[in-house]
Amino acid sequence: MDITWWGFAALAAAAALVGFSKTAVSGANTVSLAVFAAVLPARESTGVLLPILIFGDVIAVLTYRRHAHWPTLWRLFPAVAAGVVLGTVFLFWADDSAVRTSIGAILLLMAGVTMWRRRGVKEAKGTKDTKETEEAGKSSGRDISGPPENGGAGASPGGRLKARSYGVLGGFTTMVANAGGPVMSLYLLSAGFRKLGFLGTSAWFFLIVNTSKVPFSVGLGLIDARSLLLDAALVLFVIPGALIGKACVDRIDQRLFERLVIAATILGGLQLLLR
Repeated sequence: MDITWWGFAALAAAAALVGFSKTAVSGANTVSLAVFAAVLPARESTGVLLPILIFGDVIAVLTYRRHAHWPTLWRLFPAVAAGVVLGTVFLFWADDSAVRTSIGAILLLMAGVTMWRRRGVKEAKGTKDTKETEEAGKSSGRDISGPPENGGAGASPGGRLKARSYGVLGGFTTMVANAGGPVMSLYLLSAGFRKLGFLGTSAWFFLIVNTSKVPFSVGLGLIDARSLLLDAALVLFVIPGALIGKACVDRIDQRLFERLVIAATILGGLQLLLR
């Protein structure tokens, strides 16, 4: 991999954004995968990015480990495993051009999913009441960040079907493009998770899923000695990004940041499709 200094600087910034997304705004690392796929060969970029994501997942788990909702995770894992296998089969047959096109298409799909989610949140009723309930919870010392009281989505047959659908799509997108974040964000938000419960559950989810992808990536030749050497240089940039995210998680203007992430994701997806 021949990388210019400008290319390395872009990868370093993308690695820092991975850390920020793991402790603050889940899904923001869709920008990172667009940068990696633009600087590196698209197929190889997924293997380089994976260890960086895992390092960020470890930091996120250490930060939010007590807030995970394990029943939700156990419902998702079988379907996610099926999606990862499908993604592995696709990567086995796909060349760099097909992977680049797929990543671009997945990025645009995830941007559309995120915009749809934001529109649904905007149209939903009771937002003001929820905010007032959270403020009351903070003032009373109650934990208002945990999982939904009904056990999360999946308790009903319809909920189980939704979990399987999101799980397969999340497994496929995370294997092919490391882009399962927006899919899982949409699922957890639709299940009624609040901020810390959301971050804790997604942290454990991606640590387990991303770690399970390593043998597949090694077998496909996406992770090797050269990619790990580059990872060793980039992983250090994840730490400051994670620390900034932890410090800013309660101060972020969520709407503005999501708009910037969506715009950058769309631009990255179009760049890969038109490249």
